[in-house]
Amino acid sequence: MDHLWAPWRMAYVSAEQPEGCIFCVKPAAGDDEANQILFRGDLVFIMLNTFPYNAGHLMVSPFRHIADPLAMSAQESSELLYGIRIAIEVLTAVSKPEGFNIGMNLGRTAGAGYADHLHVHIVPRWEGDTNFMAVAAGTRVVPEALAETYRKLKQALDQGDEETPRQ
Repeated sequence: MDHLWAPWRMAYVSAEQPEGCIFCVKPAAGDDEANQILFRGDLVFIMLNTFPYNAGHLMVSPFRHIADPLAMSAQESSELLYGIRIAIEVLTAVSKPEGFNIGMNLGRTAGAGYADHLHVHIVPRWEGDTNFMAVAAGTRVVPEALAETYRKLKQALDQGDEETPRQ
């Protein structure tokens, strides 16, 4: 068996995990940069995925701790879709992906890591982003550090230019 060594990952993997639901704890902490929260609406927020499938993997989630999309108010549903739109717009402006995977895993059986708090994954995709490392070695290489991805996306959101409309 071949090994791919990335010793810098150990500090990341062994970091203390927060108690409780990350979709409740992180927005309540108030330090958006440390918690990788890019955008706060009235009812939903956008944050980077700490274990990204690709650089720029975002999640849109309601602030309210709910698991079932059928329990969402009309306003929450509308703002959730709006959050998805903002995520697509900023990723398109900054990273120029060629496509997106967008989806929800509802329930543990469906693969939800946090089954009690619904969230939508937005994964930017590029031609060839599944290469020999993922196919042959079972290893995903994410080419950019989370802090750098956060900086780029946050800067684009804060600029609020015409390329990233929020109306």
